[in-house]
Amino acid sequence: MSSDPQVAEAAVQPESSNPEPQSARSLGPLRMVWRETAKYPRQVAIALLALTTTSAATIAIPARFKAIIDDAFGPGANAAVINDSFRYLLMIVVVLGIGTAFRFYFVSWLGERVIGDVRYKVQSNLLRLPPSFFESNSPKEIASRMTSDTAIIEQVVGTTISVALRNLITAIGGVAYLFYLAPKLTSGLLLGIPLVVLPITWFGSRLRNISRTSQDRVADIGARTAEVLGAMRVVQAFNQEDHERAEFSTVVERNFATAKRRIKIRAIMTTVVIVLLLGGIVALMWEGALQVAAGSLSGGTIAGFVLTGGIVAGAFGSLTEVYGDLLRGAGAASRLAELLDERPAIAAPERPLTLPQPARGKLSFEAVTFRYPTRLETAALADFSLTVEPGETVAIVGPSGAGKSTLFQLAERFYDPQAGTIKLDGVPLTSVDPADIRRRMALVPQEGVLFAANARDNLRYGNWNASDEQIWEAARAANAEGFLRELPEGLDTFLGEGGARLSGGQRQRIAIARAVLREAPILLLDEATSALDAESERLVQDALDRLMESRTTLVIAHRLATVRNADRIVVMDSGRIVESGTHEQLIGVGGLYARLAALQFDERAFAAQEIK
Repeated sequence: MSSDPQVAEAAVQPESSNPEPQSARSLGPLRMVWRETAKYPRQVAIALLALTTTSAATIAIPARFKAIIDDAFGPGANAAVINDSFRYLLMIVVVLGIGTAFRFYFVSWLGERVIGDVRYKVQSNLLRLPPSFFESNSPKEIASRMTSDTAIIEQVVGTTISVALRNLITAIGGVAYLFYLAPKLTSGLLLGIPLVVLPITWFGSRLRNISRTSQDRVADIGARTAEVLGAMRVVQAFNQEDHERAEFSTVVERNFATAKRRIKIRAIMTTVVIVLLLGGIVALMWEGALQVAAGSLSGGTIAGFVLTGGIVAGAFGSLTEVYGDLLRGAGAASRLAELLDERPAIAAPERPLTLPQPARGKLSFEAVTFRYPTRLETAALADFSLTVEPGETVAIVGPSGAGKSTLFQLAERFYDPQAGTIKLDGVPLTSVDPADIRRRMALVPQEGVLFAANARDNLRYGNWNASDEQIWEAARAANAEGFLRELPEGLDTFLGEGGARLSGGQRQRIAIARAVLREAPILLLDEATSALDAESERLVQDALDRLMESRTTLVIAHRLATVRNADRIVVMDSGRIVESGTHEQLIGVGGLYARLAALQFDERAFAAQEIK
């Protein structure tokens, strides 16, 4: 089985070649996260208040220890002094506990709420993008961004930022209190801060360069997993388990190698910072102990200084780790921001025209030339002109790659042609809101696409207001009523991932019934009966014949027997119309259609089939 293009590319490219947007080299992309967080000012305010309260309580604990040592253990201590000292300390502990509970709840609430909003915005934007975007961007890799990257951002909002702010406030408050206790010792402590900041800056520049690559490698794992699991039948049918296991091992090891580099840098950075910071504090404590021995500082003061210094050291040490997490969050945010910043190439004009009412169902292609964005060297359609009159049934036939399916893509305005005009009821498609165009069309694709939902929701996907009575009428028209009645829970039966609990023919008949419920004036049938057995095909074809009587219908077919009664058969080759007429006319011409027909049946067998 062929590998996902992006996974394959990642497997051959060195890590240094992985392009990294400029925005991922700083914390700038986190502005997107802050904008989403700022939508909830009440929760942010409560979280900040709780953070400030817990940080103040943390600093207050060493202050109370200083008072306890100087007063409660001093020569003038009595029961009342001791009781007051420990009573205040207990109150501080209670405030710290309550404040921590509030901080945890509201910060976690913000994390969950923000990531939910981000996921919704990304998915909403993805739904606006045309198929061309997903030709050059793997849906599996995008799905990985929606899971792994959003999980990182959730950690950033729900944990990392909280830890960063708490430690920042604690560090600032702690330094202020240290100045109050011993200005000379604190000045020496602050002089050593640049020795900590400079390593953070140097290691941080190395770390942020690898953060983006690390996330890409995680996305590769998700993409590879989704691809293989989605094609498990093919993998096992061709005995390719060992091959896929080896391929996945390569992707995992590449991710592990990238992660090791990131972990190594963070480990070294943390070690250097802790050694420098705590080493400096030990030196200061040494000096403080000498001052206590000399009588210039009290025992309570040095005890408070030691406890506060430890808290400040821990706060600065945590900030170094937090910085690395913030850089990972920035990398994840930049990847999601790329999806949010994508703009659809196909969009409604500022002042869209209104399609005529009532709908007539006339569709015309006028000198249309079109090339797919990923295949610009080849024209899928070249100077193509075709008019389908209201109520007419036109069959599109031709060899693979002739451009048949491209007509449907353009008719629904998933793409715009590079030249020429496509009109619906006389109005150019580029002048109309794409949603209005698609509202007038019902599509039955070559393979019935079902969702992981019950039968009812799959049937009414194109018309959510359809009643059960209408659903059963559509099911009868598509020859689907029989097996739907036999489902364990009827229309409420869950059909499985992609309709896995149904056969291919059953899935196709549900897709046909869904198109019936759409009640659109234009019907697009892309090999609609290709997955049916002979008996079901005949019954469904009869239902489609009745359905097509009141609709404009375009039918793509390889099995020519299914389109012999079309009002007109258009034969395409290399993006052009090479023949047009009825079945009898085209057989008589002896051109491409006749050759295609000869490959499927001879005229005597076909005549016998018609007599029957």
